[in-house]
Amino acid sequence: MLSVDLQWGIEPLSIPDVGQCHKWVRAALQGELAYQVVEMTVRVVDEVESQELNRDYRGKDSPTNVLSFEFEQPMGLVELGEELPYLGDLVICAAVVEREAKEQNKSLEAHWAHMMVHGTLHLQGYDHIEEKDAQEMEALEIKIMQKLGFDNPYEV
Repeated sequence: MLSVDLQWGIEPLSIPDVGQCHKWVRAALQGELAYQVVEMTVRVVDEVESQELNRDYRGKDSPTNVLSFEFEQPMGLVELGEELPYLGDLVICAAVVEREAKEQNKSLEAHWAHMMVHGTLHLQGYDHIEEKDAQEMEALEIKIMQKLGFDNPYEV
């Protein structure tokens, strides 16, 4: 079972809706997570909130498309064998996603799907800091996006 809490820090938009979020996140869940109870939050924000979070948590003073905050299980629960099914939080800046979609000649839906897939992979520990890891993550993103019916998100 998948539970996605879609929060709006801005006036709600037509994309994404809860159904789309579920579909895109579900497609990005890897391994055992694809069959487990998983909960996460997606918060859609403006550029001000995105910039503040990006500055405070990543040291980059500009808005960004997606931020991922992986949930860290409290040690007491882990020791008791009572881990929570919470994966983490995604914070997505609608204005940046819209701007990037236009710049990259992508549909808005395709770029939203990519940001959700990309962020969900980050919540599972994937990253793109090292070249080898970036290649692995990008290949997985391409495969997931194609399974969802979208083109390779890295071909602009």
